[in-house]
Amino acid sequence: MSFQQGLSGLNVSSKALDIISNNVANTNTVGFKSGGAVFADVYAASLTGSVSGKQVGAGSTLGGVRQTFTQGNLTTTNNPLDLAINGDGFFIVGRTDGPNVYTRNGQFELDKDGFIITPTGEKLMGFQSPASSGQLPSPVGGLKELQIPIIGSLPQTTDLITIGGNLDANSLSPKEAYPSVFEGDADGRFPLDGDNWRDARTYNFSTSIEVFDSLGKSHELTFYFEKLKAVADNPATPGVDETVSNTWRVHTSVDGDRPLADTATDKYIWTLEFDAKGLLVDTAGPSAVTPFKIPTPYTPDASQMSFSVDFASMRQIGGPYLITELTQNGYTGGELAGVSVGRDGIITGRYTNGETVALAQLGIQTFRNPNALNSIGNNYWEATLDSGLTAPTKPGEGVAGVISSGMVEDANVELTSELVQMIIQQRNYQANAQSIKAQDQILQTLVNLR
Repeated sequence: MSFQQGLSGLNVSSKALDIISNNVANTNTVGFKSGGAVFADVYAASLTGSVSGKQVGAGSTLGGVRQTFTQGNLTTTNNPLDLAINGDGFFIVGRTDGPNVYTRNGQFELDKDGFIITPTGEKLMGFQSPASSGQLPSPVGGLKELQIPIIGSLPQTTDLITIGGNLDANSLSPKEAYPSVFEGDADGRFPLDGDNWRDARTYNFSTSIEVFDSLGKSHELTFYFEKLKAVADNPATPGVDETVSNTWRVHTSVDGDRPLADTATDKYIWTLEFDAKGLLVDTAGPSAVTPFKIPTPYTPDASQMSFSVDFASMRQIGGPYLITELTQNGYTGGELAGVSVGRDGIITGRYTNGETVALAQLGIQTFRNPNALNSIGNNYWEATLDSGLTAPTKPGEGVAGVISSGMVEDANVELTSELVQMIIQQRNYQANAQSIKAQDQILQTLVNLR
């Protein structure tokens, strides 16, 4: 008489209860994947063979513990470095004392050196270029430990200004509108001699913008718009029709000084010509090829500034003067104010100067057979020969999922199902105990035979 079958049933039911209890215990564990028992039957082998129709099983055994890698619910948090993978794949975590491990737990934070770490101190891996001295990294390069540099954003020199808007077509040239102001001036055009050019009657409109040199120092550029008469009043060529209608000149002053005049080598004045519909048809003056070069006395410690101005969005129609676009591409230095992570895993730094810089990109690891991964605790898995390790990819590429920032993935444990399974395994345990009890009673009857 054998108790093996009942004993094996008790063992597998006990292990199944252990698995269910582990699932229930990890209901609130971020990124946890529930496991399930896989049972197998057992048959005793015979050296002489056996008749297949008369085999009696020797019980059951635990064939394996299979984890379910289904997507868990996403819960919103207030931490931008709380990340969740929406789809397939695992975060890659580097260890100093072993190979990389993989996790679905996206609860990350920054350490004192700017590395992105897990709650247990391991470092998150991704794609990032090696940062040169004093320079910020970029999301291009090999797989490495991700670091948000503590250095600030370097300044960028302004080299392009964009101005768009409307110049009132009803405007007269300043000399036509205020002839008395121009009396006694040498050439009778803006800017006037001495400090009289500060008189707002000597030009039509003006606008100012802040720009930055190579040291991040700010400078103020003021643009003055002057409507020209259709017939030139240049004393050198009196009565010669040099200026067509709908023509404006744009003068520029630096840091409130007198507007710069053209020289034999440098151009500082733009001429804008509009057609009968008010559209810009020609621009003469400084350009990308021959940029506006600010004289070095204005930037004594920095590199000489040079820039071009895009007037493509300017027009001249009957209506109020209006500047609708006034931008420049320079900025001063700034310190890190915060980070954010996009769906594509790009980690972006936000700086106090208003700039945003892409610093790194998360790496995602996918497996052909995730059920073959080896659980090592702390929400980590190790790759095995059977898991089918692939090359790390970027979020959203291939079968890799996308990133949800400010969220974490809940455990995929179905608590109701686990409690029902717990009742089933409890009943199975009781039934196997009954089979042992029944065999004990039969054996007792046999022993009591006289």
